[in-house]
Amino acid sequence: MLQMEEGLGTSEQLPEDEGSDNEVDSEEAFDITCNGDQVLNVEADELEATTGQILEFESHETEKSCERVLDFESSDPKDNSHQLLEFHSNGLGGGDTTIIDDHTGSSPGKFYPPPVVGMEFESYEDAYNYYNCYAKELGFAIRVKSSWTKRNSKEKRGAVLCCNCEGFKTMKEANSRRKETRTGCLAIIRLRLVESSRWRVDEVKLEHNHLFDPERVQNSKSHKKMDAGVKRKLEPAVDVEVQTIKLYRTPAVETLGYGSSDERAFSGQVDGSTHLKLKEGDIQVIYNFFCRVQLTKPNFFYIMDLNDEGYLKNVFWIDPRSRAAYAYFGDVVVVDTTCVSKKYDIPLLAFFGLNHHKQTLLLGCGLLADESFETYVWLLRAWLSCMSGRPPQTIITDRCMALQNAISEVFPRAQHRLNLSIILGSIFNTVGQVGESEVFREVLYNTVYNSLKVDEFEVAWEEMVHQFGFRGYGWLQSLYEDRERWAPIYMKDTFFAGISIDQPGEFMSPFFDGYVHKHTNLKDFFDIYDFVLQKMRQKEVHCDFESREFSPVLRTRCNYELQLSKLYTKEIFLKFQDEMALMSNCSGIAQVHANGPIITYIVTERGAQGDTGDARNFEVTYDKMGVEVRCICSCFNFKGYLCRHALSVLNYNGIEEIPNHYILSRWRKDFKRLYAPELGSSNIDVSNPVQRFDHLHKRAMQVADEGMTSQDHYMVAWQAFKESLNKVRLAADKHVS
Repeated sequence: MLQMEEGLGTSEQLPEDEGSDNEVDSEEAFDITCNGDQVLNVEADELEATTGQILEFESHETEKSCERVLDFESSDPKDNSHQLLEFHSNGLGGGDTTIIDDHTGSSPGKFYPPPVVGMEFESYEDAYNYYNCYAKELGFAIRVKSSWTKRNSKEKRGAVLCCNCEGFKTMKEANSRRKETRTGCLAIIRLRLVESSRWRVDEVKLEHNHLFDPERVQNSKSHKKMDAGVKRKLEPAVDVEVQTIKLYRTPAVETLGYGSSDERAFSGQVDGSTHLKLKEGDIQVIYNFFCRVQLTKPNFFYIMDLNDEGYLKNVFWIDPRSRAAYAYFGDVVVVDTTCVSKKYDIPLLAFFGLNHHKQTLLLGCGLLADESFETYVWLLRAWLSCMSGRPPQTIITDRCMALQNAISEVFPRAQHRLNLSIILGSIFNTVGQVGESEVFREVLYNTVYNSLKVDEFEVAWEEMVHQFGFRGYGWLQSLYEDRERWAPIYMKDTFFAGISIDQPGEFMSPFFDGYVHKHTNLKDFFDIYDFVLQKMRQKEVHCDFESREFSPVLRTRCNYELQLSKLYTKEIFLKFQDEMALMSNCSGIAQVHANGPIITYIVTERGAQGDTGDARNFEVTYDKMGVEVRCICSCFNFKGYLCRHALSVLNYNGIEEIPNHYILSRWRKDFKRLYAPELGSSNIDVSNPVQRFDHLHKRAMQVADEGMTSQDHYMVAWQAFKESLNKVRLAADKHVS
């Protein structure tokens, strides 16, 4: 059970070093635990439920070493960029980062990248030592400006480290003969405990208002402490059988290593450990992309997985709009592994679904080092954490055993199905020239799509194998043994939300189909990524407008058509209208069984040309008490709306309107979809400018999303914005006067 404890502003303060200002920060402290398990915390400005999701990864190998060696390769033997970066204390925390020249073995100097929001450390000491080393290298000293603890506890929960030139002398110190060293410098970092033993940088100010004096600061208290041996090196845990894989949520990606350009993207090994193979310059491309997106989208989320040697192994990211859209369209999710399985230059994996116009909707992306079970588990758990721990109802993938096992591990209750279009494509490719035969295609399609009962499918499959001589095809036999995951006849209780699997020739294209090819590089991909998302969102807005203005020409006199013409989006209504038109082919309805209020009918449907010789019988069950109807064709589960057979039975029983439980909100044109992150708690620290901005930004985005729905809404929202701005400026003027 997730527990949250909140400090009440009267926190006890831990004693700090001699340079501390002995101030208690007014920020409230939070303690989040989850039955002792590790909890993944996202950005400080994300006040969503995502924060509480468990993301624990187990490995049955003991930790070999806490040192991380990052290899930056260069083809030029004279290029000093060919260096080894040795990180002690797990990443950037708590120790030396020495640049060692690979050719001479000398240590020309230190390297500490500047702090950025999102950096994480194993302990408060690691964070302090890192900032102290960074300060010493740059030429200033630091002190603890403030810190806070959990109420009635001495456990430190957060701290603010500042430049020792911060602030000014007090009135008591004004007459002191000591030389004035404080200049009111604003450079700080704010640290927060986000797990039982992980500290995150929540706020960073790098600008100083004074010159640096490296020689003078050598004698400062903070640096003397460091030189006296405060820095420590973590020892590997040798008695732990199950090791938790460490996840690093930090924008400091430029410190991660990359492989040579001529190696495959996910096949390389370094000292027996897999890592992501990237070409020279790709690290900077990833870093630039993440930094740029975070500036414009505060709730953009990404996470990185490092192997034991410190190499970048896997990356996952998700757009804030995609996270919000999942709340509406996360019932069915497709995992697109095209780039990974076909060994593209970029090992890209994409999650996607369908929106209310049956358009593909991106729900997250990843770059993978390999196709192992462990990698897929890491990715799926990272993705699940971003989605507030709510797994999809149905998840569709290709036929990868490692991915299938990972889904069973992470989504044990989800219905896992295989992509039928990929299955059929693999059959055509495997059987060779036979797959090009129109006769074979007709037999296969008839077997897969037209079987109404399980025994019909199994008999037809056996006849197909015998007819075309496939008895010795072991791969085809294994596919048949896995048929419950891909054959429609076995999936009639599975909801697919319009991802059609019951019609020949319909298939799911890869999300980036037509944009990403085998040799697309990372730089081009991120440009494509922005373009595709912008294009799809523009298309969605256009379709929203079309659906609101759409006045269809009705093709029948049935009230069902009129009813849903006012509710469904244009795309969905036109498909439903086809079902309405085909009701005229359902000529006969006969009751064959009754069990109390539950009645079974046989609906006879004539052929496409009205030929009774091609007529087929469909069994439809109707429950008078709950007004529930179910057809053997399972159109509602496959497409999300009722079929002509079920509609005929409702009409036969005098039901004038389709029951509301058969009108899915995901297809409605009046269904409000506010693509803004959850607003979270309104309990913010008003003295914290970051929390103030985040809270106001989310509220403003809510008004903007509501305001775009119509011209009237827009005018109201625009007027409210203008009045609010005038009131804020008026309040500011009164404060100044």
